[in-house]
Parts: sequence; C-alpha cells; structure tokens
Amino acid sequence: MARMVEESGFDGIGIVDTQNLAADPYSELCLAAHATKHLKLRTAVTNPVTRHPAVTASAIATVQAESGGRAVLGIGRGDSAVAKIGERAPSSKDFARYISQVQGFLRGEEVTLNNGYRSRNEWIARGTLPKVPVDVAATGPRVIEVGATLAESVTFAVGADPQRLAWAADHARQARKQAGLDPSTLKLGAFLNVVVDPDFARARAMARGTVGTIAHFSGMSRGSTAGMRPDDRAVAQKIGEKYDMSRHARGDAGHAQFIDDAFVDRFAIAGPPAHCVKRFEELLKLSLDHLIIVGPGADVAPADQMQHLGFFAREVLPVLKSARQSV
Repeated sequence: MARMVEESGFDGIGIVDTQNLAADPYSELCLAAHATKHLKLRTAVTNPVTRHPAVTASAIATVQAESGGRAVLGIGRGDSAVAKIGERAPSSKDFARYISQVQGFLRGEEVTLNNGYRSRNEWIARGTLPKVPVDVAATGPRVIEVGATLAESVTFAVGADPQRLAWAADHARQARKQAGLDPSTLKLGAFLNVVVDPDFARARAMARGTVGTIAHFSGMSRGSTAGMRPDDRAVAQKIGEKYDMSRHARGDAGHAQFIDDAFVDRFAIAGPPAHCVKRFEELLKLSLDHLIIVGPGADVAPADQMQHLGFFAREVLPVLKSARQSV
C-alpha cells in the first residue's frame, strides 16, 4: 500500500493507531519505510492513553531511524483506541502534559514524569537524525491551543467548510502568538473527508461512514462545535450523542441517520472530479501546509475504494501538487 501511495504521487501516508481494530502502526510504518524512498510516515493518529510517553517517543523514533528521517508523530486526545478498552480521553490539561513529555523525550532531554521520576530516552539522545516533529490533531479551541503552543504543527479535524477552517487557523496562530512564539513557524493542515466518483450519490454514500467519524469529534463537547455553522452544529451534536463505536467509520451505523446529503456536501468533498477540484480550489486559498485525505468508510468494498483512489490520484491530486500542497 505504501509503495502504491508513493507511486501515485502522494507525499505521505498515515496509519491509524487503534489496537482493537487494526495492527500496530509503528510496525507497519517501519515496513513502509523500507518499501518507499521519499514518503512521509505518520501515525494518524496515536493517543496519550494506550502508551506511556517514553514508549510513544521510542516507537516513533524507531520509524525515524528506519526511514532515514521521514517520521511524523500525529497525536490526538483519543477516540476508538481509547473507547475500545473502556477508557476516556484525557482533559486538555493532561493532554498538554503528555505532549510536553513526549517532546522532551524526542529532544533527548531529561523529563519529569507524573510520578516525579526523572527519565531520559538514552538511545534517542545519542541519535544523529533530526527530531521527530509532533503534529496535534485538533477540533475544539483548547486542543488547538495545546497544539499551537507545544507542537510543530496542528491538523484540524473540523470538516471542509472554508469558513470553519479559517477560524481554526486563525485561532491556532493567535494562540501561538499569545504564548510568545512565532506564528509563522507553526505548520497547519486539515483532515478532509474526500471521495471522488463520477456519481454524486455514490460518492456521498461512500463518504458517509468517515464523515460520521470526523464529525463526531465536533459533537464530543459544547466547545468542540466552535466555528461551526448553526445547522451543522446541531447535526454534529446529534452524531456525538448517538455515535455507535461498535460500527466505527461505517455508513450503516445508527448515527449515520443524522448525516443527510446536504451535511455531506458541506462537511466533506464528495462527487465528480470537477466538483472536487472546485472545492479544493476554495481551500487552497487558506494556504494550509498539508492535507490528510480520509477516504471512503469502512463498509465500502475494496474495489470501490481503489476506484476512488484512482480518480483522486489522476484528476484531483495533480491540482494540489501544482499548488505545492502536501498531501
């Protein structure tokens, strides 16, 4: 898969970290490292609950070593990986502490842990490769602020509405500035639900599962709907309240009943190539540094997923590459 993604023209690949639904991402990223030459390799995304910060740092630093410096640590507060073991995502304060500790380990510094113990990852400290950059996946204002002040980049999981993405980017830059840091040094990106298909109805149907996954982040708390249109806020709140984790990322889940075609059209990019290109052209005006493409839902047949990938790679990706957008 990694080799095909690189040959298709993508700049990177993201592997999920959700231990009850998929294999270990760090093992897979190391395999991908040896199968590719230039592809960026990221977790998309890990969390602060299922691994100690020293373990997370060591795992992604291993990918960095095996790939010759192509790793990115993508991390959020936690979703399916946390829910599937009966745990809860941490508060934004605890999340910030975890990010700070991981950053310290990745820089080879001595880190004071929650139990007061002072620890250093000695093999990372002896390394010669560049530090692994940390990218925070964020939806609500508080997590955006954590990423903007403690990480090298923030990737917004807020949908594909240009107005909401503009709000998120402005909030991140303001938070970094208020922390006394240079906003121009912060890289910004977006997770985008994208399905390219000549038939609008098929594209929307294939996108519905992953639209529900990204949209329910906005429904997890009152603050998470910040920057949303009022009509979309109501939908996101219903998805958040009724989200069926047993049918995670599937379009046939019960919470999908709240996702009508109009919501898909606003929250995602789904339809024929020309339509998708037009939507991307709107987003390119925001000057984001990278885009992470979230394709069809988990209930979509592999053949249909591959067809979407072909349409995207041939007819949409060249437009993004010509604009020097990292995808």
